Amino acid sequence: MYRLSDEMALVMTTDIITPPVDDPRVFGQIAAANALSDIYAMGGRPIACLNLIGFPQDVLEQQVLEDIIAGGFEKITEAGAVLAGGHTNQDEEPKYGLAVSGLVHPDHYWTNVGARPGDVLLLTKRLGSGVLFNANRKGWVSDEAMASCIESLLVLNRAAADAIAPFEPHAVTDVSGFGLAGHAHEMAHGARVTFKIDFDTLPLFDETLEMYERGVTTGVNAANRSMVGPTTRFDRDLPEWHREVVVDPQTSGGLLVSLAADKASAALAALADAGVAAVEIGTVHEHDDIHLVFS
Repeated sequence: MYRLSDEMALVMTTDIITPPVDDPRVFGQIAAANALSDIYAMGGRPIACLNLIGFPQDVLEQQVLEDIIAGGFEKITEAGAVLAGGHTNQDEEPKYGLAVSGLVHPDHYWTNVGARPGDVLLLTKRLGSGVLFNANRKGWVSDEAMASCIESLLVLNRAAADAIAPFEPHAVTDVSGFGLAGHAHEMAHGARVTFKIDFDTLPLFDETLEMYERGVTTGVNAANRSMVGPTTRFDRDLPEWHREVVVDPQTSGGLLVSLAADKASAALAALADAGVAAVEIGTVHEHDDIHLVFS
């Protein structure tokens, strides 16, 4: 963060991914929404973006590249930011992302390490996009479930961030490649607290559990599980395939928010009014030598 004045600071982030969708315009939209999310997770407002592109120009047509950029530009514009340029490299597969600059008040920005005992945890999007995309390659996911998942990924976290801002959250992060458990673990570790999360409250995309039960997984589930394993406890007797949802890697996932318990009901109402289907998934406690407890 670079302090520009007493009321303004500059924050910057970079993210580049390969969204597993066939439509190049949707590809660009999802990747841009994913990159912009980091600014919203800090309580900031995106102002300028640079395209970062890897593209196999000997394999795919120029129109594919143009459609990816057009999709990204749509989300940049929706965020109220501008596209200031970018860079394209030859690559074996298409990749797209953004370097994003934003503004935030230097005394009121959000971090992911401020959770306090007594807080509640809110989650603003459903989980399971990682396994659904992999299962979709096998033709196992229904068109309806896949469309619902993609629709969620296209939604900017702008409305969610705006809705929770008046409630002064203690910590916020966006849930992405490390899955819910990975990002929750990072928050709990940084604040030296314990998160207790209720499995029954976790919002999941349709058919997520069905795909895990059928044996589908992702290339990073195991790494995410290994990362959080030593300081994570499962108090619920669930099959291993069911537990996988907490390490499912998300693309353009929602915000995980820690805020005072007496503000939770009003915050959830404000989120609902903004069209965000957020849910309360857990609570924050004094640290007891473990960072995550799933019950």
